[in-house]
Amino acid sequence: MKMTGNTILMTGGGSGIGRALAHRFCDLGNDVIITGRRRPALDEAIAGRPRMSAHLLDVEDPEAILDFTRHLAATGSKINVLINNAGIMPLEDALAPRDLADAKAVIETNLLGPIRMIDKLLPQLLGQPDPVIVNVTSGLAFQPTARAPTYSATKAAMHSYTVSLRFALKGKIEVIELAPPGVQTDLTPGQATREGYQPLDEFADEVMRLFAILPTPPEILVERVKPLRFAERDGTVDQVLAMLNS
Repeated sequence: MKMTGNTILMTGGGSGIGRALAHRFCDLGNDVIITGRRRPALDEAIAGRPRMSAHLLDVEDPEAILDFTRHLAATGSKINVLINNAGIMPLEDALAPRDLADAKAVIETNLLGPIRMIDKLLPQLLGQPDPVIVNVTSGLAFQPTARAPTYSATKAAMHSYTVSLRFALKGKIEVIELAPPGVQTDLTPGQATREGYQPLDEFADEVMRLFAILPTPPEILVERVKPLRFAERDGTVDQVLAMLNS
């Protein structure tokens, strides 16, 4: 993936990891379009950055995705990099009776949302030079937490989908997976200051250094996520699961 001269679409770019990476890509000389569900957060994220623009989009809504991608096509969008970052992580008690509304929303947002974005934007991406798809998964794609079983499952599914997509699009579109560890963001209550989680700026800086490697690694893995990613290889699954679920 080239680091400058792109037109990048970042879902979930109004806060957290999406915002931090969008700013860094913009600072390198890329045009960056961010999407999200909260207009004030989007406006704050693009303030003072003429190479950034923002659109309201809830990736849980398939009709909204269709309308948005049609708008991009109609306005002659030159997007060549799609970063599927939007996600939600409600904590769950799998033993408690519930209506599963949260679980359904997680699946729609974290799994079907990226799949739909890729499906609708694929023709545009194929028509641009240096096209790239980046799917943001999680260390929990490889070792889950019982506090967020549906979230963990959707990220595992997105890892698998990304591997398949990489083979299907070989020679046509570069497909990259970014799997964060626990990062200090507002993804869950109290996470922005949670001890042991990686500070957001430290994470984003490390990620950008990895993106700059030539050729770009198919998996962007900061050091803190490697114990989860390679637990099966290293024979440490029981220890890692105990740590995640303590």
